[in-house]
Amino acid sequence: MLKNKKFAVRALVFCVLGVIMMFFYSGFQNDHLNILRPIALDVFGFSETAADMPVTIAGFAVVVFYLVCGIAFIKVGVRKILVPSTIALGIFTAVLGFSTQAGNLALYNISLFFVRLLVVPLQMGGFMLCANWFIKYRGRVMGIITAGSPLFSIVGISILTWVYTTIGAIDIAYMIFGIVIILLGILIFVSLRDKPEELGLYPDGADHAPLSEAGEENEDVSLKEIITSKVGWQLIISYGIMQFVINGMMGYMVARYITLSAAADNPMALWMEAVVFLSVGAALGIPMSYVLGWIDDKLGTIKASLVLNILFFIAVIPLAIMPVGGSKLLMGVWAFGVACMTGGVPTMHPCSVSYVYGRKKYQGANKWIMTIQAIIMAFALYYMGFFFERNMAQWAYYGLIILLVISLITILTMWNIPDANAADRDYGKKQT
Repeated sequence: MLKNKKFAVRALVFCVLGVIMMFFYSGFQNDHLNILRPIALDVFGFSETAADMPVTIAGFAVVVFYLVCGIAFIKVGVRKILVPSTIALGIFTAVLGFSTQAGNLALYNISLFFVRLLVVPLQMGGFMLCANWFIKYRGRVMGIITAGSPLFSIVGISILTWVYTTIGAIDIAYMIFGIVIILLGILIFVSLRDKPEELGLYPDGADHAPLSEAGEENEDVSLKEIITSKVGWQLIISYGIMQFVINGMMGYMVARYITLSAAADNPMALWMEAVVFLSVGAALGIPMSYVLGWIDDKLGTIKASLVLNILFFIAVIPLAIMPVGGSKLLMGVWAFGVACMTGGVPTMHPCSVSYVYGRKKYQGANKWIMTIQAIIMAFALYYMGFFFERNMAQWAYYGLIILLVISLITILTMWNIPDANAADRDYGKKQT
């Protein structure tokens, strides 16, 4: 890959921008709610579910938006959609911060809704660009850019927590983030292209077209092909469950530690201690995104998916069994698991779809798979809120553990599925 200098420069730029894209995708999908929710409760007098309502509604709108984005990426082009949507995300992020300071309920609801909605193109666009530009190195490059997801747990959450606890408001932080996102949109326009072929290049910087794509012309996949195939449902169920778990876990981190706090006069005390573990654990867990990508490239996507699913238990079990007052050991394990979880799914989900359907059919299949999975994800915050409002928080995590067992079994049933691009992968000779 690095031997082709022209390709190497483009690959390096994509990796840098990709990390930033995943940083903001993960952060403003759900993570930031950990800090935003307590402020909304205070400013607007909300209940837990009311504070999350714009996100919950957006979660259902995302079901359609995934499909719209997927079709638009295929028909119009990734960059032509990604640039304006990213700039719009930056604007609404800044407005969201302003709404909390101004106490404007209408602006809060509208901006929070669109922030949740507009992170979708960041995710789908980043995934499709990676699938278009890389086959042999797909897993490792995906592992690099998705390190941005757990990075928000270290940097983003820490910034928002510090601003909230020292200043008592977070509007400035949101406005700064908004400006950075707008600049990101401009850089995407200047630096990225949809496919290497647009610049006279081939995936991975190779000197020839992909061998596995010889004679392959049709890039679209119908809904019927997805819902009538066993492998379609295997992908939907396994990664749909893992994304449901991420959304629920990340949206209720602070709330869980508040329920476990032994200091009645300072309910944020245990969370402040957990933030330290989250930063250290996430720093240790970030390399796992690349490790999973390496396993994907060298040993195969199904094996890497199994490792990822097992790592999920490391994140969920500690919050299910943690005692009141916390446990340093469990907080450390939890923090490492969170980094593996938030960085692992963005790495392995697109790799899995590419593994089954190939580079050319990736987005054609992915638009339907992610649309159906979005229906599952839409209920995550409501599910968590249901248990938390009834003082049954631990049972929410036991339920997540059961779901993860189901996803693990589902992935095991995919063991013998071949790689669609095997001829261009490191282990290709073993499958051909």
